[in-house]
Parts: sequence; C-alpha cells; structure tokens
Amino acid sequence: MKDRIFIDSNIWVYLFAEESSEKRATSKLFIMENAANAIFVISWQVINEVINILKRKNKFTESDLRFVMSSMAKICIIQDFSEEILHNASLLREKHSFSFWDSLIIATAATAKCDVVISEDMQNDRIIFGMQIKNIYKS
Repeated sequence: MKDRIFIDSNIWVYLFAEESSEKRATSKLFIMENAANAIFVISWQVINEVINILKRKNKFTESDLRFVMSSMAKICIIQDFSEEILHNASLLREKHSFSFWDSLIIATAATAKCDVVISEDMQNDRIIFGMQIKNIYKS
C-alpha cells in the first residue's frame, strides 16, 4: 500500500518560487522520488497559502498562478474542509499549543488518513495522530 503524504505549503512555495536554491532542489527531488510510490495530499488551505505567497511576494501573474494550481491538483488529492476538521484543529491547539494554521494542516492530514506530514514549520520527527512530521530540509 502506498503511503499518504500531506505536503505543506512551504514545500510548494520553494518548488515554484525559488529560482535556484538548495530548498528548491530538495523539494523537487522529494516530489520526484515519491511520486510513484506515494499518494500526495494537500488541502484548499495549502493551495490558498501558496497562491497568496506567489502572488504577493513573487509577483506571479494570474496565468502563472493557474499553472501552479493545475500542477498541484494533477498530482495531489485535495482534502475538503469540514466542521470536523475545524473541531479537531481546535482540540489540537488546546492540547499541543499548535498555531491555528498548523493545527488545521494536521487535522486535515489526519482526516485524509495520511502517514506523513511534510512541513518545514513543524517539529521534525514528531508523531501526532500516528502521523510522522518530517522536515525534508533537515539532514
């Protein structure tokens, strides 16, 4: 069975926005190495964050943004948002003191039955709801 991997927005931003950086290379390699053996999952939150950053900080055109959205949607399952996710995110914040946005990512990944959450912003190797949080930029 293929692992279900939730990919946070920072990975996508590095992939699409950085011209030539170590983080872009790492992001690209991760996607390429795992595409055949994993199911990638994202959320509408991730898409919104990526588009906002690329538009605001990197001055992407609307055409560029449509390409990014289409590319992400082609290789990922998009987990819908729900009241259950909001509720679980609130419980996570209460129990673990996660930020609002990180708690939504974790709750969404758990709802999507992911095995791993790939994020630069969360504690590397932490296990939450049986999911491992991995920072691919740490050796």
